[in-house]
Amino acid sequence: MTVTSSAIHIIGAGPSGLMAAERLASAGRKVVVHERMPSVARKFLLAGRGGLNLTHSEAGEAFLSRYGAEGGRVSAWLDAFSPADLIAWAEGLDQPVFTGSSGRVFPKAMKASPLLRAWLARLSGLGVEIRTRSEWTGWAADGGLAFDTPEGSVVEHPAAVVLALGGASWPRLGSRGEWLDGLAARGVDATPFRPANAGFDVAWSPILVERFAGHPVKPVRLTHGDRSVQGEVMLTRYGLEGGAIYALSRDLREAVERDGSTVLTVDLRPGLSVEALTERLARPRGKDSASNWLRKAGGLSAEAVAVLREIPGDLPTGAEKMAKRIKAVRLTLTGAQGLDRAISSAGGVSLDAVDDRLMLTALPGVFVAGEMLDWEAPTGGYLLQASFASGVVAADGVLGWLDATGSDRTTA
Repeated sequence: MTVTSSAIHIIGAGPSGLMAAERLASAGRKVVVHERMPSVARKFLLAGRGGLNLTHSEAGEAFLSRYGAEGGRVSAWLDAFSPADLIAWAEGLDQPVFTGSSGRVFPKAMKASPLLRAWLARLSGLGVEIRTRSEWTGWAADGGLAFDTPEGSVVEHPAAVVLALGGASWPRLGSRGEWLDGLAARGVDATPFRPANAGFDVAWSPILVERFAGHPVKPVRLTHGDRSVQGEVMLTRYGLEGGAIYALSRDLREAVERDGSTVLTVDLRPGLSVEALTERLARPRGKDSASNWLRKAGGLSAEAVAVLREIPGDLPTGAEKMAKRIKAVRLTLTGAQGLDRAISSAGGVSLDAVDDRLMLTALPGVFVAGEMLDWEAPTGGYLLQASFASGVVAADGVLGWLDATGSDRTTA
């Protein structure tokens, strides 16, 4: 079946796709959203299980620095839809937010499901049509968009299309990156996907794995090269994961890819100087075991002591030498976890392949948003913020393109 319409079709019902749908429908456009899975926003819901971190209160250049080399392009997205705009949007859905001590912004409900329910109700009220189990399979011979649906094969000729298919992380939730080769075949510059916000491999001893896998170590300060971050890490059977690791994820991944391994320096007592820690450790040890002494005098958790003991050789005996060891534990990372365990992905459509409206220069009338684009950011609200904002930019780009061209359908 072939259908030609003045509707704008959005492929992918994650945060960027649904945000584009809302923006377009609010402008009076007919919008159809296609989602291959039986329900929408599955990754969004999973991300909200531990508390939906919508954005971050960090300001200006510090916020943009989280996007690395892509910060210049992302800056324009945030101008279109800022953290303040995102907060106002959530509260407009009757989902009040709060800012935690770390600066991260959450809905007071903490979960994604109440916000998503309110959002879907708003989209329904705007007339947005959502078609689940509608899988985009590429372009038909006549240039239309081909879909496999429960009713059979359908070819659509919309006025414009926003691709919001996600990256390649957590593939079981629907984002598998299978579209990459199809776009490349049509002249779209794209790079293979790599894991972002993923854990890294450390050759732990069996004792640490047995006793402490799944335990956090906090606070710690991690240093790699000239970058240093403070936060929390999680000990796992394979190595390390957690927010502080994710903040360094790009640099760590690139170093491991380039050199086969890299050294991460861990400060297990970031709140104390070497001198202050030396003074504490110089107090009489008495009959305490080394582990108890480190916990009592050094203020280390059992997990931190276990990490300290992973360094080959005996523990230093002098207070100053021990303090220096605690403040600079060197761990060798030998690999990164794959896309199936990564929170997000790097790679995808090159930012050079889209214009400032996020339209593909090789395919006029086709816009791209979200993790399909080659940018990355750590967790902490930065990922969702840019995903939402890119959906706004793509939607505004569609409106501007349609107004400028008078086009009523797109072909490729």
